[in-house]
Amino acid sequence: MKRGLSLIAILLLLLSPVSALELDPSVDEEIRRTYDPSKLEQTLPDLPKVPSTPPQASQTQVSSPTAPPKTAPVVQDAKPQIGVKKFQNDYKYDKSTAIRIKKGTKFRVKSNSVISDYLREGAKVSFSSIKPVTQRYITIPEGTKFTAVVEDSHQPQMSGNGGLVVLMVDSITVNGQTRSVHGKITKANMKKIFFNNMKGKRSYWKGVANQIDKGENFYKKTRRTSSKLADNPVGIIISPIPVVTGMVVYAVNLAGSPLFALWSKGGRISIPAGSEFEIKLLEDVYLY
Repeated sequence: MKRGLSLIAILLLLLSPVSALELDPSVDEEIRRTYDPSKLEQTLPDLPKVPSTPPQASQTQVSSPTAPPKTAPVVQDAKPQIGVKKFQNDYKYDKSTAIRIKKGTKFRVKSNSVISDYLREGAKVSFSSIKPVTQRYITIPEGTKFTAVVEDSHQPQMSGNGGLVVLMVDSITVNGQTRSVHGKITKANMKKIFFNNMKGKRSYWKGVANQIDKGENFYKKTRRTSSKLADNPVGIIISPIPVVTGMVVYAVNLAGSPLFALWSKGGRISIPAGSEFEIKLLEDVYLY
């Protein structure tokens, strides 16, 4: 009995929504008569008009920032060392393993050409060693070649100044290797020279002495002339004139000899080929 009542209740619940969902077609007819869809679209308001913008105004140009120009770093040129020429591969070696010829090493050499004050600045002269030089790990043999460049020169000048030649040694060739060096001449023709200057004899004081000698010789001649005139009774009257003249000339030469000597020139310098010199290194030289 209870089961029957439960089934009836369930069926009523299930059938109630179906009846609620049934549509009344009369409502649709009323809507169609009252509202016209075409008229509804005409009553809609117009859309607002948006002003058109030119394409060039709408596009924003973005300027890329310009990078400042790069300037190359300024590199100062090294001052060239006067009288020193750099040869190829001079520095392409390790000094820790290279053989070193020490600074201060001296070589006895002979000149291969005449060295004189006729040479002009920049001229080259060559030398050959006449004795071997032994150092640690190396012996520099006899016949090693050296070259030197003329740094300064002039011929004899007024005021008794002699000729001048200044040489700077700039290369050495040892066992087929040519290296740049920095050296100077310390002896020329077995005579010690100072400041690397080979100079002709200065003759200023010699010019002073020559002027005094000229005045003295003239005075002696006038004395002899006066003596001859004194032997003649007629010439004895004028005999003092020559000796007085000689005394005046002698005095002028004696007092003015320092000034007159300024017009005298010094001695020339000319050292023949084969003369002996001494070369001293001012910097280390490396061989490999």
